[in-house]
Amino acid sequence: MSLPVDTPPAIADALGYLQYHLQELTKRQNALEHTINATLAGLTAQLQQLTQLITAPAPTVTPPPIPMSPPPVSPPSLVPSTPSKQWMRPKLSSLPDFSSEWSSRRAFLNSCMLYLHLVPEQFTCNEEKIFWTLTFFKDECAAKWSENLFRQEADTGIFPIRSWTDFEQQF
Repeated sequence: MSLPVDTPPAIADALGYLQYHLQELTKRQNALEHTINATLAGLTAQLQQLTQLITAPAPTVTPPPIPMSPPPVSPPSLVPSTPSKQWMRPKLSSLPDFSSEWSSRRAFLNSCMLYLHLVPEQFTCNEEKIFWTLTFFKDECAAKWSENLFRQEADTGIFPIRSWTDFEQQF
């Protein structure tokens, strides 16, 4: 961008400074968007795989024919039987600590919700879901927010967030 010839040097310097920082912020934003998109693509792929596993038709099992004479008795096998792959659950990775950056907030919450949907039997109530999620709040701002919630509980005897929906809204 060209400036008029009579532009004071201080203003020209300030504009140059602002342009430089705008470019740096744009680069940072692009990098964060790339990270979020990559995370989202990975989660989407995992969700598609899980959906395919869940919706795959169960194999039909035909009973073996009934023998006319009893089969010979053989000693029990020492090789453990392995469960069918259909019944094995995928190993879920642990979530990364929440960094309290505004741009990563949605991706972190999506990861939590995906985990909660995949293993609902691990959580018996909303408080367990919320407390589990708060274990990833170790960054300065996130840890302070979490600590504030527990202080409110200590002061009042009631945890201030009662449902997962309330947690999402306050988060």
